[in-house]
Amino acid sequence: MILKSLRTYFNNALLGYYPETEIESFFHLLSERILKLKRIDISQSLYAVVSGKKYDKFEKAIDRLKKYEPIQYILGDTEFYGLIIKVNPSVLIPRPETEELVDWIIKDCKDKKSISILDIGTGSGCIAIALSKNLPNASIVALDVSSDALKIAKQNAIDNEVEIEFVEADILDWDSTNMQFDVIVSNPPYVRELEKQMMSANVLDHEPHLALFVEDDDALLFYRKITDVAANILKPNGQLYFEINENLGESTKELLTEKSFNEIELKRDFFEKDRMIKAIKS
Repeated sequence: MILKSLRTYFNNALLGYYPETEIESFFHLLSERILKLKRIDISQSLYAVVSGKKYDKFEKAIDRLKKYEPIQYILGDTEFYGLIIKVNPSVLIPRPETEELVDWIIKDCKDKKSISILDIGTGSGCIAIALSKNLPNASIVALDVSSDALKIAKQNAIDNEVEIEFVEADILDWDSTNMQFDVIVSNPPYVRELEKQMMSANVLDHEPHLALFVEDDDALLFYRKITDVAANILKPNGQLYFEINENLGESTKELLTEKSFNEIELKRDFFEKDRMIKAIKS
């Protein structure tokens, strides 16, 4: 089959499942990975012959896309803050708004000669790895409850040539009394069960619910526990950063105030949604 025919077949197979612009994006991503052709090269290679093995890879991708499996899982990786991060269904796919959280921390900490950072709920390791890459004087510990997630995170650290200490532990039951940090950052589960109906199938059916959802009647469970931990193990004037539920910004702010944190700053993402918060240990 020639590339032009493959493109037509691919588009027709996914019509009705995704918008045309998204189908086009999928095709270009897969072409770059399978055919080693960048978007700009495709128009000049429309009559190139696609081998049977490579055609089969597109077929398998189509089958997975029809089940609304995220393209990042199909490719096996994604880009985050300029880095390539491996992903699979054991970890959440890093989001652009999390890049904004990372950028905030880097800007705040870039001039510090040395800094110790704890990343709680590291998942793929994307936050810890991006911080390590951009804050060369930082020592970083990354914690997660999932052994499968930590396997991916450790491999990502190796691939991106950074040294991070990984800890398998449940933050809801973690003894951390012998550690001290300058910065704690977390993107914990914050999607309420009542918000499931607003989520797309590719997230609901494929990304790990353990890393996504909390009960409606205790939506700030992880924030409360992490704030308690931070009160004990942050150094004086240490910084606590959270990614948050856009609907719970004020509630999260109140929680931090009640726990005697100060200089609390609620920040919006590029969609103008309350998405990040920073507080200082008093």
